[in-house]
Amino acid sequence: MFSFVEKNTKKIHPGSGRRNALTFNKGRQSDDHSINELKNLIPPDYLRQRDMLIECLHLIQDNYKCLKPKYLSALAELTNLPLTEIYETASFYAHFDIFKDDDVKPAELTIRVCDSLTCEMYGCQSLQKDLTDNFKNDESIRVVRAPCMGRCHQAPVVEVGKRHLTNANLTKIKDLISSKETKPIIPEYTNYETYIKSGGYSLLRDCLDNKKNPMDLIEEMEKSGLRGLGGAGFPTGRKWRFVRAESKPRLMAINGDEGEPGTFKDHHYLTRDPHRFLEGMLIAAWVVEATDVYIYMRDEYPDVIKFLKKEIKILEDNNLNIKTRIHLRRGAGAYICGEESSMLESLEGKRGLPRHKPPFPSQVGLFGRPTLIHNIETVFWVREILEKGAIWFNSHGLNNRSGLRTFSVSGRIKNPGIKLAPAGITIRQLIDEYCGGMQDNHSFKAYLPGGASGGILPASMDNVPLDFDTLQEHGCFIGSAAIVVLSDQDKMGDIAKNLMFFFHDESCGQCTPCRNGTEKALKLMNEKSWDIDLLKELSSAMMDASICGLGQAAPNPMLSVIKHFPSEVTN
Repeated sequence: MFSFVEKNTKKIHPGSGRRNALTFNKGRQSDDHSINELKNLIPPDYLRQRDMLIECLHLIQDNYKCLKPKYLSALAELTNLPLTEIYETASFYAHFDIFKDDDVKPAELTIRVCDSLTCEMYGCQSLQKDLTDNFKNDESIRVVRAPCMGRCHQAPVVEVGKRHLTNANLTKIKDLISSKETKPIIPEYTNYETYIKSGGYSLLRDCLDNKKNPMDLIEEMEKSGLRGLGGAGFPTGRKWRFVRAESKPRLMAINGDEGEPGTFKDHHYLTRDPHRFLEGMLIAAWVVEATDVYIYMRDEYPDVIKFLKKEIKILEDNNLNIKTRIHLRRGAGAYICGEESSMLESLEGKRGLPRHKPPFPSQVGLFGRPTLIHNIETVFWVREILEKGAIWFNSHGLNNRSGLRTFSVSGRIKNPGIKLAPAGITIRQLIDEYCGGMQDNHSFKAYLPGGASGGILPASMDNVPLDFDTLQEHGCFIGSAAIVVLSDQDKMGDIAKNLMFFFHDESCGQCTPCRNGTEKALKLMNEKSWDIDLLKELSSAMMDASICGLGQAAPNPMLSVIKHFPSEVTN
């Protein structure tokens, strides 16, 4: 005999759900008040697009200073997405704070202290302790650590609200809080009008008017030898050719998630000449006939995000995006999203988990479409190379290398910052000729040639040309050309531990070799004496079996220290 339960006026028996769905959702229920709050906060178009989920979460976080379950439940109902899917996305990113409904009111102001390698060298740990002690009784302020903020040449760096304070100290921070000026400072940059006066967008207009041949532009880029400047170094012209050969519709994605400790070149170029970047981007999109281009910008650059919205609107008003729609999306604090497939997942509104390859993004990329992916600096060079020619670009270079490189240089030198230099320059030349030499009372000891993941070389190897394909034999690579200079006052074991902690903290957790490997490595490195054989065995497993470059490259600094500075990590 069947049992029945009353539900409104319907009689429902076990199994009838195959034909008659229940009129209420399972799990946590949303309330009308929270739903109405989000309707007033979030544009309706966002709620209808699955890929806008992270933007929706940003709006909630910005408005309420946290993500409470009642708002996540309301968002699930409004977007028709499972609550579990929304929660797993929100909990993946560091810039989203998930609270319980009955938790105390979140702090009105968050102070983030960068603990990247260079900031640690300049006292970030003691600064964070001073801040914590000073504001421990102030519930309106919280102090948290944060990974690299892309301003390594001005260490230590602190973010107060949305304003970044460089060369920070306790007095500066307290003064800034007192002034209540915690919004980002918009730098003076070359705006649209100024850029046009200098010949800007002439090349793009020629492309849009079909005065240029896409294949000619591809050939010129191939002749220039320009390679991807985000770290991978894949030839730019060849990438254009590959993507253009794929079936339509095609898309383009710009990787602006500049999270590699030691790297700040993209922020430098964007805050000075953003339209040179935008023109190069639209030219590349025109060549591969991309219908849409998605700019993925890291949330740590609120100044860039703010003025890019304005300048993109100007491009739209002047019909410069007539062939390609532009979408600006911000990340939410995840280094892994600098990996191209992780970025694509994040652009689709998901957790930034790396994809297995093949297929490659040029074949199956964003939303399953062939996708051209470029770093910001890569497209920044497009206009200049196409106007001046490949011969001009190749006329630069040292030590049998060709082209120009943008080096982000920080650490123990007198004049840190962005240095535009010939490809193939040595670290010694870079320090002496571009950085004013070492700081007083500091002797050159070692350097990172390619950021956190690029390994470490001793000062005795100061004659190695800095370029693609010159460092691999030494167990290093140039990556995004982030140079961190170390001195005799730096302990190499501590340097390696800082970098391994970063990789452990930023691992997405998807694959065991990276997730457990970084954790185990960090524990072994915190011992008084390193177990060299075990660390090498662990490194081999991580490098061979990790899904993406994070786990594969994480052991590089540690292995470099073992190779070049063994006396500092063993008894």
